[in-house]
Amino acid sequence: MTDTKTLTKKDFQSDQEVRWCPGCGDYAILSCVQGIMGGLGIPKEEIVFVSGIGCSSRFPYYMNTYGFHSIHGRAPAIATGIKTANPDLSVWLVTGDGDGLSIGGNHMAHILRRNVDVKILLFNNEIYGLTKGQYSPTSPRGLRTKSSPMGSVDAPFNPLSFALGSGATFVARTVDTNLKHMQQVLAAAAQHKGSAFVEIYQNCVIFNDGAFEDVAAKGVRDDKMIDLRPGEPMVYGKEHDKGLRFDGLEVVRCSADEADVWKVDTGSPTPGFMMAQLDRSPDMPRPLGIFREATTDAYEDLVQAQVQRSIESKGEGQLHDLLYTGDLWTVEG
Repeated sequence: MTDTKTLTKKDFQSDQEVRWCPGCGDYAILSCVQGIMGGLGIPKEEIVFVSGIGCSSRFPYYMNTYGFHSIHGRAPAIATGIKTANPDLSVWLVTGDGDGLSIGGNHMAHILRRNVDVKILLFNNEIYGLTKGQYSPTSPRGLRTKSSPMGSVDAPFNPLSFALGSGATFVARTVDTNLKHMQQVLAAAAQHKGSAFVEIYQNCVIFNDGAFEDVAAKGVRDDKMIDLRPGEPMVYGKEHDKGLRFDGLEVVRCSADEADVWKVDTGSPTPGFMMAQLDRSPDMPRPLGIFREATTDAYEDLVQAQVQRSIESKGEGQLHDLLYTGDLWTVEG
């Protein structure tokens, strides 16, 4: 068993060559995840990374933990099975905006509504990268790609609204170019008991370079983004002189202690849903941070409680007896 007191970032780096395009945002996310793992106090043997199909889905190969590279869109189902069968494991799911919200949208909704204690990292680059640049569920309307040469006419999916609507008990957003912020958000997600959904803005340098540059670049992000911190006033800007007022949801000049600036409330899904709707508003800051954080029963705990009650009333049982119990038919030769 690993001595968790001595685990460092290096302990979570596998012997596999990391192979993403030079400049891909996945490198920063991988480095961040490896960096926070040592501080969780969990042996490597008790951590599992599950992925589907896509550039992000190479992730399990690069983590020196257990891993499962599954099939397109089905990672939530497999992660649910792993966590339910062995609740003591720390299970992480890595997916993309295509894998998780298109073919995998149905599975994603159910892992969230069930509140399975799995940490879900959804890399959002607003494009299909692995299959060479088709528009994805989160691509903005009008984006010209190989599959939408005249511009996409689809309304883009909002991952955070989807997660909130599905009942996720932890919903957050961060960005690949802000490592400190990403560390804080992922560490908070790791400590949450229940489904933790984290959207990560991730730049695809080949097929959708600069997708978030207008709000996430270092020179503008203080004025273009607002960090949601539970219980703290919604103040932003390089001089911390702007805030959001709930009455009519407007930007006001303010200081952090002004009474009419809304304080982040993560206990109810309604404020978080309102903030998620600001994504395409040119006059409003783009929210990131923690949108929702609540506590309720975890799916695997409820299932295990049922199993325990059954054992207490009927005994351990045998697989053979189970298979040969109930309606049986004999086929005569």
